[in-house]
Amino acid sequence: MDLDNPVLKLCQEGMLAEAEGRLPDARALFERAWAARTDHYDACVAAHYLARRQDDPADVLRWNQESLRHAEAVGDERVAALYPSLLVSVAMAHERVGDIVAARAAFQRAAEHDGALPAEPYGEQLRAAITDGLRRLT
Repeated sequence: MDLDNPVLKLCQEGMLAEAEGRLPDARALFERAWAARTDHYDACVAAHYLARRQDDPADVLRWNQESLRHAEAVGDERVAALYPSLLVSVAMAHERVGDIVAARAAFQRAAEHDGALPAEPYGEQLRAAITDGLRRLT
């Protein structure tokens, strides 16, 4: 991951603002990241974070789908480890809007990519979300 990338820097600043409880600032930083995108990778990352700061579940779903669409357009190793997270986000957003069939399909697709997850707490958290989602929706 290129930490000198301006889009990634804005997203990092946005995550810090979230952690500090400055949610409007976080959203503004993620919107700036979206405006600064230069390629599909930038768009994937910015959309992923923008989805987090949406109030309407339909907008959460739309931004998560946008992020996944851009990840698929990248199609290289930079996004391989992102797929489980992106797909869990899409699945949960589908579930929130009541589309159980699409949610289950996204959780199943996330399970197909869980081998890319690291063997650390974050990876285990995503594996648990996939397992719980499939159990809940099957």
